[in-house]
Amino acid sequence: MTLSIRNQLPGTVTAVTPGDAMATVKVRLDGGQDLTAAITLDAVEDLGLSQGSAVRALVKSTEVSLATAPVRGVSIRNQLPGTVTGVATGAAMATVRIAVEGGELTSAITAESATDLALTTGTPVVALIKSTEVALANA
Repeated sequence: MTLSIRNQLPGTVTAVTPGDAMATVKVRLDGGQDLTAAITLDAVEDLGLSQGSAVRALVKSTEVSLATAPVRGVSIRNQLPGTVTGVATGAAMATVRIAVEGGELTSAITAESATDLALTTGTPVVALIKSTEVALANA
């Protein structure tokens, strides 16, 4: 299946913690980072997810925020360190490509934010992704 979601990171489920309607699914990405997805229990069942399941973590570029250092005191579970590999800036928005261990992410942020963060090729960044914005697919 071809998707418009640019951010597709392969990994393996390491834990599934069910709740009343939702579950948190811990994924070890192929690059070694840990990622948390919060998905419905129905999705866990439909995908047949359990420890050891091969998955792809899918994240829209508009859901990837950037920081220039690790962020403390925030509820965002997923913080992936990386390096900017390219910035394309338009009048209102910027597309930032980030190399992370084992893959690449794309972030769509405002042009003003890209300027304020002084993002250029080689800038170290941390990609911030809320667990509720991570979708999972079978690999």
